[in-house]
Amino acid sequence: MKKPKSVQDRIACRITRSKREVFVRKDFEDIANYDQVGRSLRMLEKKGKLIKIGYGLYAKAAISPLSNRIIPRKSLRDLAIEALKKLNMEVVPSSYDQAYNEGRTTQVPTGRVVGVKGRVKRKIGYAGKYITFEYAT
Repeated sequence: MKKPKSVQDRIACRITRSKREVFVRKDFEDIANYDQVGRSLRMLEKKGKLIKIGYGLYAKAAISPLSNRIIPRKSLRDLAIEALKKLNMEVVPSSYDQAYNEGRTTQVPTGRVVGVKGRVKRKIGYAGKYITFEYAT
């Protein structure tokens, strides 16, 4: 099999083969420089292969069968947790998750609140829907 020639083709090939759902520019630094990787990721976003979920964060995308819009393949919560782990942040259950798991409430958590240890400066989300961070001590 021939090796893809362009930077965009090489990045697309790596994304397709990967089991991960979230990518940062640093994942492709061995392929090309920072600017070339950024341009290639933007082009893949325009083609519908990726969706931007934060500053330098991209997720694999698919077309929604209901609305024909481009959406992430996984839930926003799962993407946020994977992105935070990739950024070396410790993820812990939020107070809503703990209350539900301990049986103190029957209200199922929405998944938009993620517990973290440490400070997070990023916004993670898409289409106006963002994750809220709850800081654990």
